Amino acid sequence: MLIKVLPLVLALTFTACKGQGNIEEAVAKALKEKPQILVDAIEANPMEIMEAIQTAARSAQAKMAEKREQEEAKKLEEAYSKPLQPEIRKDEAIRGTKGAPITLVEYSDFECPFCTRGFDTVLKLMEKYKGKVAFIYKHLPLSFHKNAEVAARYYEGLRIQDEQKAFKFHDELFKNQSKIKNGEPYLKKIAKSLGADMKKLSKDVQSSAVAERIQADQAEAAKFGIQGTPGFILNGVPIKGAYPVEHFEQVINELKKRGRVNL
Repeated sequence: MLIKVLPLVLALTFTACKGQGNIEEAVAKALKEKPQILVDAIEANPMEIMEAIQTAARSAQAKMAEKREQEEAKKLEEAYSKPLQPEIRKDEAIRGTKGAPITLVEYSDFECPFCTRGFDTVLKLMEKYKGKVAFIYKHLPLSFHKNAEVAARYYEGLRIQDEQKAFKFHDELFKNQSKIKNGEPYLKKIAKSLGADMKKLSKDVQSSAVAERIQADQAEAAKFGIQGTPGFILNGVPIKGAYPVEHFEQVINELKKRGRVNL
């Protein structure tokens, strides 16, 4: 008899249905006092019990996914009504059009494979909305990418000299990302090919100012809940991940509907 009712017992135990306190207490007490009945039931009905567990797991996963979607939708709605405010420094290297109606900030890692998709998406957006995008590249080098931070330092060192050289350096790294594994010699080679002042660059790469700037970018990303790369802030709306260009267009269209951007 116990074996026949155990799938029901298990279901009650896993789901913890409210309003069935007496049943739950009885089940919990029985299993605590005689745990062997559970072992015996599993051995006698492995397929049925496994199916019950898998069904419960699928149900739980679906509910968790639904909850995450609801939470993300809530956060997105909050971002539309109360946009995030990344710091735009006075010496910020702005790619595209300064003062453009669309401001796109990216937190990225030069060694992250997903960031190459982000790079492609940014280029597509700048082409589609030509003259209407101000793009700002910020740093979120991940600890398990050993050359990511030094690459960020070289980008910043080049930005101090000439932002156009920094942009070209940025593009070269993402177009040939696999070569970053060669480390600093490769970074120096690119910088030299761009006509950088290598003596000044060597000094700036090691400067506290550059280190602090990268750390500030990381802290800002963390404040916005961006932990992985790439992460974006589009006119105050966070986009976490390497989404296709269509997703960005949806955000822009929603901003237009709300009167938050005029294109």
